[in-house]
Amino acid sequence: MARHLITSALPYINGIKHLGNMVGSMLPADVYSRYMRQRGHDVLYICATDEHGTPAELAAKEAGQSVDAFCAEQHDKQKAIYEGFGLEFDYFGRSSSRENVELTQHFARKLHENGFIEERAIRQVFSVADDRFLPDRYIVGTCPHCGYDKARGDQCENCTRVLDPTDLIDARSAISGSGELEVRETKHLFLLQSKLQHEVEGWLDGNGSKEWPTLASSIAHKWLTEGLQDRAITRDLDWGVPVPADVWPELAAEGKVFYVWFDAPIEYIGATKEWADAADDDSRDWKSWWYEAEDVRYTEFMAKDNVPFHSVMFPATQLGTREPWKKVDFLKAFNWLNYYGGKFSTSQRRGIFTDAALELLPADYWRYFLIANAPESDDTSFTWELFSSSVNKDLADTLGNFVNRVLSFSRKRFGDEVPAGAEAGAAEQKLGAEIAGLLAEYERHMDALQFRKAAASLRALWSAGNSYLEEKAPWLEIKTDKDAAALTLRTAMNLIHLYSVVSEPFIPASAKAMRGAFALENDTAVWVSPQEAEALASVPAGTPFTVPPVLFAKITEEDLESYRARFGGAEE
Repeated sequence: MARHLITSALPYINGIKHLGNMVGSMLPADVYSRYMRQRGHDVLYICATDEHGTPAELAAKEAGQSVDAFCAEQHDKQKAIYEGFGLEFDYFGRSSSRENVELTQHFARKLHENGFIEERAIRQVFSVADDRFLPDRYIVGTCPHCGYDKARGDQCENCTRVLDPTDLIDARSAISGSGELEVRETKHLFLLQSKLQHEVEGWLDGNGSKEWPTLASSIAHKWLTEGLQDRAITRDLDWGVPVPADVWPELAAEGKVFYVWFDAPIEYIGATKEWADAADDDSRDWKSWWYEAEDVRYTEFMAKDNVPFHSVMFPATQLGTREPWKKVDFLKAFNWLNYYGGKFSTSQRRGIFTDAALELLPADYWRYFLIANAPESDDTSFTWELFSSSVNKDLADTLGNFVNRVLSFSRKRFGDEVPAGAEAGAAEQKLGAEIAGLLAEYERHMDALQFRKAAASLRALWSAGNSYLEEKAPWLEIKTDKDAAALTLRTAMNLIHLYSVVSEPFIPASAKAMRGAFALENDTAVWVSPQEAEALASVPAGTPFTVPPVLFAKITEEDLESYRARFGGAEE
């Protein structure tokens, strides 16, 4: 059985992330890793904060802190929020860690040994007002391709085109805002991606990328069709992984550091080493997941703007080392989640941010909505109206109400133990077959990482219970046939327990509350096969149970008005 290595794009350190960041990488990775663990697989889910580069320095300066102190504080804040969302990383590291510094320098040395790094004199933008060379992201201006007026010098976040600072129209310093820019000569290290073009093409064609989502594979092949360009991998910054002095003494003396996009993907490996180093013993072998790891299936999750770096640039880096580093097997890419048609933006504070979301409502409300509306095939838009409709109909009415009415009615009429009643009949056999089919469908979608389809199957599982309950009507049955009513309720309670297991990846806190209603020994969220589910017999008669508090409170019109007033947004 393959071991499953799962990573999500590293959240950047410059502040709390918005819901678009959450649904574009970390949340679906958590849902998938939870599901795979439940199915009995050996899973390692790794993430970290991405702490180097221009925005970290700018954000620290704005906060009046040193960069290292700012990053340490923001890492702890982000980690606490992700824990609040129920994200179960095996390790949540930091790209500024000793492990990542050592690994990044190791990669650079190997690439140099193999002839894939070259020192070149280049002409770079110098800000007279700031008295410093400006790394690409320190330069902002208008994108020549789409006209976006806040494009950065390395990439336009609007159209995702990779840029050089000199491409920008009306370029200015992101530090001072000054347009007094000059082009001066300086030396930097270049990764000779052009020499690795054919190797990357061969790897991409041979590693199953045809099975990737169209979004991911099309972006990767577009880059290769346009031709890989040699790329500067060092910057003039105070904060970053230092260029090693044993190989490049002159550049090290000048304080050059590696480009954030060179060291950040290496942090997937670095964070795994951090995970191993954090153990009290030698039980964790980080290399077995990354080095000659032929039994490992590696799945990456990210938004579409991160795809070029992970599908082409990082594999080129790995190939160039001539070492057997594990490369991605499946890249799950997402489009944008917008906010009323406009983009979520960390820098512009547009949209709902993860800390505010948790202040408003429990994590499961957000987890379910975001995955059920994940921007897989195209961009999707968050609106308060859609959010409240999804929460009220799916969570409160379909699932929560089913749990509450079944358990409350049974306790009122039969006491605090699951009633025995009659043997299962035709209605229960029909229900069992339907449940088995829906569960198999749910599994297929989860295995294929089709989250919206999986959510629809999960919703259909919940709806099947309601249909059965309406058909059998135990509140009427009990008037004429108490055993028949008991059978209906016992069957419905088995559905509740099944829901607690299969809903775990989406709504873990609520699933735990449902499972906790039944006093079953050693009861865990171990997956139930469609064949086992069909029997609807995991909770036997006589099992003590309690009625949990209301699982999902409905969002009222008054709530909606207050949310709109606080965050903006109206139907257009």
